[in-house]
Parts: sequence; C-alpha cells; structure tokens
Amino acid sequence: MRKIDIYDTTLRDGAQQQGVNFSVQDKLQIAELLQGFGVTFIEGGWPGAILKDTSFFQQASATFSEKLTAFGATRKPNVRVEDDAQVQALLDSGTKTVCVVAKSDARHISEALRTTVDENLKMTSETVDAIVKSDKVAFVDAEHFFDGFRHSPDVAVEVVAAAFKAGAKCVILCDTNGGSLPSEIGATVAETIRALEQKYNIKVSDSAEDDAQYLGIHAHNDTGCAVANSIEAVKAGVAHVQGTINEFGERTGNANLLTVIANLQLKLGIDCVPNLEKAYNLAHDVAEIANVNINQRQPYVGDIAFAHKAGLHASAIKVNPDLYQHISPDLVGNDLRMIISEMAGKSSIALKADELGFNLKDTPEVMERLTERVKALEAGGYAFDMADASFELLLREELNLKPKYFNVESWRTISERQGPRGTEALSEATVKLTYNDKRVIATGEGNGPVNALDEALRQAISDFYPQVRNFVLKDYRVRLLDTSSGTDSITRVLITCYNSDTNKSWSTVGVGGNIVESSWEALTDCYIYGLIQLGVVNG
Repeated sequence: MRKIDIYDTTLRDGAQQQGVNFSVQDKLQIAELLQGFGVTFIEGGWPGAILKDTSFFQQASATFSEKLTAFGATRKPNVRVEDDAQVQALLDSGTKTVCVVAKSDARHISEALRTTVDENLKMTSETVDAIVKSDKVAFVDAEHFFDGFRHSPDVAVEVVAAAFKAGAKCVILCDTNGGSLPSEIGATVAETIRALEQKYNIKVSDSAEDDAQYLGIHAHNDTGCAVANSIEAVKAGVAHVQGTINEFGERTGNANLLTVIANLQLKLGIDCVPNLEKAYNLAHDVAEIANVNINQRQPYVGDIAFAHKAGLHASAIKVNPDLYQHISPDLVGNDLRMIISEMAGKSSIALKADELGFNLKDTPEVMERLTERVKALEAGGYAFDMADASFELLLREELNLKPKYFNVESWRTISERQGPRGTEALSEATVKLTYNDKRVIATGEGNGPVNALDEALRQAISDFYPQVRNFVLKDYRVRLLDTSSGTDSITRVLITCYNSDTNKSWSTVGVGGNIVESSWEALTDCYIYGLIQLGVVNG
C-alpha cells in the first residue's frame, strides 16, 4: 500500500487569498481542525519574515510539533547560511520539519534572484544541509518547476538533484503559475524521475516511507486543473501532495486538498487521512473561521454536492440512492439532500420530508396538497431550492405543527433624508403584534427599511423569546423576477439567519410586490424557524 503525505498549506499559501486574513487565534483553531482530520503536515507560515507567523509558531510548536512545518526560502545569494537571519528563524521555529522554496526556473534565477545557476544550486544545497544538521527534516519546494522544465529541463532537474543530494526528504515540484495541464504534469514527473535515476543515480520512491526520498506536487488552479494535476502527479510517482482547504489561495487558488484526498482515497484506494468522514465539517469550519462563503457546489463537501432537484432523480433515489450518486455522502460527512422546486413530484416531497424528520407515508392527502402548493408558489416566484427553512414551515402548516409564537397586527416603514444629496438617509419601522392577547408596539431604526424592520421585530418579541437576541441576519439577497417591469417588478428576497449561540444557519424566502413586503415575509419566517429549531414552545 502506497503512503502519500498530505501537506496542508492553508495557513500560509491559502492566506494569500484576497479577503482572507487569519489572526493567530484563527490559525491555532484551523491547525487543531487539520490535526483532527489527520493531514500529515501543517504548514504554519513564514517565521522570521511575518510577525504574526512568528507568534503563531511560538504558541503552536509544542501542541502541533509532530505535524507543524515552518516555511521559508533558501539563503540569499552570496550570503552564508549562518548569516541569513531568515534561515536561522526557520531553524529556531521549534518544528521538526522545515520547507524552503528554491528557484528551479533558469529565467527566475537570472532575472528574479539576479544570480547564477551555480550559486542557486549552492543556495539550495547549503540551506538543506543546514536544516539536516539541525536534526530537522528538510522539504524543498522547487518553485516554477514545470515552467522551468519547459524552458531549461536540465537546470530544473539539477536543482531537484542538488536538494536530494544535500539530504532533502522530499522535493516538491511546483506548478506555481498554474498553467500546466494533466497530461503535461504526468509526463514531466515521469521524465524527472528517469533523469534523477539515470543521470544522478538518485532513486526516488513512490511511497512516503520513513527511509525513502520522494517527490511531491504543489499545483495552482489557474487552468482549473489543480486537482487533476495533483492526481496525475501521484499516478506518475509522487508521494506528497500539497494544497489548501476549500481551494484557498492567490488568484484562482491552490489545489483543493479535500477533493484530492477524497479522489485518491475513494477512487484510487490510496489511504491519505484516517478521518475522511470529517471532511464536510472541516471545509465549513475553515470557511467560517476565514469568514468566506463556501462554494455550495464544491465536490464532496458542498451543501448541494449530493442534492437532487429533478423528480425523476427522486423517484430513482427512493428505490436505490446509489443510482444517482457516485459515493455514499456519509463517507465524507455529507448528506443526501432533496431540493424542492417546481420540478418536485410526490417522491421529492416525501424524501425531503423524511430528510427533515416528517413521515408523510400515512398522510397522502397532505403530500398531495403540499406538492400542489409548492408548484403554485414556485410559479408565483418562490424558490425553495435554497430555502429549506421556508419549505419546512409550509410542511408544518399542512400538518398543523407550525407554532404561533405571535400574531402580526401591522408593520410599516418610513425612510427619509433631510438635506442635500450625500446626506445620510434614515429609516424607521414600527411593528404591532400580539403575544398571548398582549398587544406590543415596537419601533426600530436602521440602515435602510429592512434593517429597521429587523430591529423593530427583534425588540417586539425579545422579551418573550430572549433567544432571538442571538439571531443575526447573515446574508440578504434580492432578485427582480420580471425585469421588463423595472421598479414595478415582483421581488424575491432570500435571507440567511445565523444563531451565534449554536453556530447554525438557515434560509427563508419571501416574494411580494415590493422589496420591503418580500423582506418582511422572509424575516418573520427566519425568526419563527429559529425558535422552532431551539425547541421553543408557544408562549
């Protein structure tokens, strides 16, 4: 059985993504998640070069010492290793493994480093030698390797050979610009292995064994092929894969490590991590920490990776779920999910109800009414495929199981601006409702009428249901359904709420003749559904 290193670089390369800015505490949280998932190595960052990373290593080295890797560069041109402060910071990082980046493209050596090929080889070998003599494991990222191989293959391979001869455990071939295609990756890896054996008498293993030297792959996604490139490299003989969670990274991102791992483990039978069933939670937890919306269509771990919308699919899934899915979703911690839409038939409704914990087998009349109601509402502009909470409320209405937490008497909003253009506009909302025959009037102010309505509704019910103080409006989307009518169009609003106490999110939909009417419907459903999920009883 081949052993493949899984090397996560979310905390370093992934942090280069626009909009991602990890704090030290964020990095500690993610490192703990990665350790629980079972990756082989966790690249923590660049100690000595970035102050935050230095602080992270000071706090993390003891807890994650077996997996934690420090990243940096080889010594500078014409500077002794012992005089290079950045290299010394790597040696002092407290990790057992150090990964340094070395140029392997002749053009980068001359134009970016402004040095010679011979000096670059010395920079590589001397830095690796210093790491090994410090009783640490040395990894070398051969930067721009595939571009360098196209331009000057002898120079590119010579850098790899120099790193191995100096004692590097693994040399990682980097598609730094992300411009390679799978066939090229596979062929180049195979040619590199042959050249190392025939020209330099260096035997590289296709398995990451303790007593072996081996190659790795570091792919970027600029052609959309990073995952495929990583898999091709493994098939061609590498035994070490680098990537990030959720494809985080600069430009179009790095190879999505979760997709690579799932494909290697489930499709090729190569064990990579011991806890693959934690993949879904890992993906969503890292996205939450990074404050980045996860791609819901992401392979294996996206919310709709195993979602089915067509009625034909639902009928088949009812007989055998494997007829319309390539793996069982629980292998990666995900779930089969039915999407309710105008395409939904009775099978879809029944399966979705089962998913939500309701059995409609003994109530065919409810299933009939609900199916027709969904189709009619979808025809009128509603979209339940991204609003499970609204569908469950419909289902509860048909089953007479929807709590009546409060009765709305009326609501209104006022927006005004006093002063010239550029003066801030103010919005105010008033909500009147009854709770156990008690009349409540609340007024809220906000940045726009919807925010004001949210504030007013929260004030009106928080004394009776204090749990709503933890409800946060997380996402708000508006769509005009008939754009030919301009501002007179029917408006659909999708709202996502979040409970800061339970870390749970849910979405509701509203449709109406104007944006405020649609928002009110989605907003009230958000509060009602949130209370239901907490098990709150009427009154």
